[in-house]
Amino acid sequence: MGTPEMDELQRSYVRLCHERGSEPQEAVLRQLEGARETAGGGRLDLSTQSLSMDSCEVLGILLQNDVTFTHVTLNDCMLSEEGSKLLLHGLRSNSVIKHLDLKGNNLRAEGAEVLGKFLRHNSSLISLTLEWNNLGMLDDAFSMFCDGLSFNQTLKKLDLRNNQINHTGAEELSMALKHNFTLQELDLRWNNMGLLGGRAMLSCMETNRNLLKLELSGNNIPSDILKAIEQTVEHNQERQTLKRDTVNQRQILTKEVQSLKQEKNKQFLNLMDTIDQQKEEMNRSNRTTTLRLGKLQEALEDRKSVVNSLKSKLQMTEANLALSQQKAQDLEKLLSHTKQTGTSMREQQAKELRKEKEESASREAKLRQELASVHDKNLYYRSKVDELERRCKAQQQQLFDLKQELTDTGAELKIRAMQAEELLEAEKKRFRQSRDDAVVLHQKEVDHVARLLEDSEKATQERMQRLEVTKLGLEEELNRLKVTLANERIHAAEEIQKVRSATQLEEQQHSAVLQDKLRTLAQSRDQAQNQVLQQQQQTGELQAQNSQLGLEIECLKRRIDGFNQELAKKEQQKLAEVTKVRIELQEQIGHLEAELVAQEGLKEKISTLERQLKVQSNSQREMMLDKDGEIASLVEKLRMKEAEILRMREEDAQRASLLQNAILSYIHRSPLNK
Repeated sequence: MGTPEMDELQRSYVRLCHERGSEPQEAVLRQLEGARETAGGGRLDLSTQSLSMDSCEVLGILLQNDVTFTHVTLNDCMLSEEGSKLLLHGLRSNSVIKHLDLKGNNLRAEGAEVLGKFLRHNSSLISLTLEWNNLGMLDDAFSMFCDGLSFNQTLKKLDLRNNQINHTGAEELSMALKHNFTLQELDLRWNNMGLLGGRAMLSCMETNRNLLKLELSGNNIPSDILKAIEQTVEHNQERQTLKRDTVNQRQILTKEVQSLKQEKNKQFLNLMDTIDQQKEEMNRSNRTTTLRLGKLQEALEDRKSVVNSLKSKLQMTEANLALSQQKAQDLEKLLSHTKQTGTSMREQQAKELRKEKEESASREAKLRQELASVHDKNLYYRSKVDELERRCKAQQQQLFDLKQELTDTGAELKIRAMQAEELLEAEKKRFRQSRDDAVVLHQKEVDHVARLLEDSEKATQERMQRLEVTKLGLEEELNRLKVTLANERIHAAEEIQKVRSATQLEEQQHSAVLQDKLRTLAQSRDQAQNQVLQQQQQTGELQAQNSQLGLEIECLKRRIDGFNQELAKKEQQKLAEVTKVRIELQEQIGHLEAELVAQEGLKEKISTLERQLKVQSNSQREMMLDKDGEIASLVEKLRMKEAEILRMREEDAQRASLLQNAILSYIHRSPLNK
């Protein structure tokens, strides 16, 4: 037996077909019958069914207010332009359908316009598949589709494979993606975008930070542009993961704050319960004393006649009465004292709560400011990296021009080489002298680099000594805190022992966190040593490359090719170093943010329990300043490396110019020119 909703859908489909004077298609009825069995999934599959225009109109009206289907599949249905227009016009106002598949329906200009209007007005669709259509044949129609995509705020996945999208369509699509901030996955494989389309998509990715997946294979786009787009997509993915991590950390912090508030409320309730119990005990003792007094008065009234014989007993009873009165007074004093302590505890807790709120607000503001500064630093480093890439491109262009000039001069040298051999022998001696001078200069530069490396090693050793001093100071402070806590435990009451046990646990956690920080500092020291070793290796490689410069002038072509290869290797090394520095900066920024969050959480916990740990917060701030100094030193190292790379390139350019001048001088001095 089918569900009544599906029976109603079939009846309404047949009724609408009869009203329009057309017969219902059996294929559609069968699919509705099959969908009736899988109604729980909310899926309507009409793939490979040839739908007429009347059926499209009826289905559009039927699905206009439908609430059962979330997946609609219309693969290879041979939809006409008018039929697709009617169907999408009906689906425009549907607020339940999440996934729509229109693969292989040969949609063209009118279909693109209708899809643009559909995307502009629909507010529920998440996934749209348009593979194997011809939406990009006409630029005007595809621009309307892109306009609708720019206004859509719900679509997350779009498939546009094999749609004949050219470079103008790619530019329109990039303009739409600059305004759309919800699309996360876009598939543009097997189109015809070319170089201009790839550049347009790359410019779009500079502003769109939400696109996490972009497929562009089969579009005749150069590999360097594809790599740049992949890098931007990876940056977007990393940014998304960072956002998720920050949200999770905020949730964890809020949970911890709530747990602390609950613990404080429990402690306050326990104190109130103990006060109530003491009050009840005092009331009971007062009642017993009043009962005893009444009994004694009755005994006195009954035994007035035996007063003389019981004087001694009366004295004893009077003494007992005096003792009971003293006890009652003492109990009243205890009651008043407990009331005063309760009120003072309430006031203290209210003050502490107010202080905690103010401190949390100030810390949140500081966190936001620090995050903004870190974000500005990231932007500044990225701008620097972009400038370096631009310089690399300009130098590559200069190298290409030099190669062309060298090929031209090589062709001329082949003709005049036989005549210049005699003159080359005389010039060999001069070149050897210049080579020796260059070797001496390079040796001086190597000595200078070695001195800089020794200075950097000394700075790292001094920094390690500072870190060890701070470690010893922290350990001494921990020992002092433990001694003070032991002294306070001896003088405290039994009711406060629970709170102090909790403080001991938190102190242990804090010591573990400090140990973790020391480990991270040791890791940073190891990283600095590794960087020093890498710089030494680079100096060794530079020495090896300079030793190769002692070749003879007879192999000019080979030497020029070797120079070009060395330049390519240096560019790769530079790119690798820049990427490494980027990764290291991002990791250090992430570590700094994590440490900031951990330190602020510790400050909040420790400030609520004991105010004596403010000294440790100052030490942590000093550590943060040291970390900032580390970042500044890393930036200075990066600048030094960039200066070294520029200097080496200038030296290579000077050497190439010297070689070129020598060749031109040989040519001018040859007997042919004379």
